[in-house]
Amino acid sequence: MATITREELETRFWAKVQKTDGCWLWTGKISRHTGYGEFSQGVKHSKIGAHRFAYELLMGPIPPGMQIDHVKSRGCTNRHCVNPTHLEVVTLAENVLRGDGPSAQNARKTHCK
Repeated sequence: MATITREELETRFWAKVQKTDGCWLWTGKISRHTGYGEFSQGVKHSKIGAHRFAYELLMGPIPPGMQIDHVKSRGCTNRHCVNPTHLEVVTLAENVLRGDGPSAQNARKTHCK
């Protein structure tokens, strides 16, 4: 199997991005489990989150154990967005607490019923 060059990989990636004034929308495959965009790097079993690929491509490496958060305070909660200005490297705990799930809702409570 031929090796894909970095340039070819980037060309394939950007062909699946629709840039708007705000979000850059991933138009490729969406994970049915997470709702995030998936990008195949050309090697069997080498899928990466499209937002993670974009962040690493334009901003640099993501430290081990860290996650990429779509930053609500920057106006983005769209899991299809790959605009690195809408993304931030955070810990798992920070990512969970910024969300709207039960853990985040309970953490924001100031009194018991």
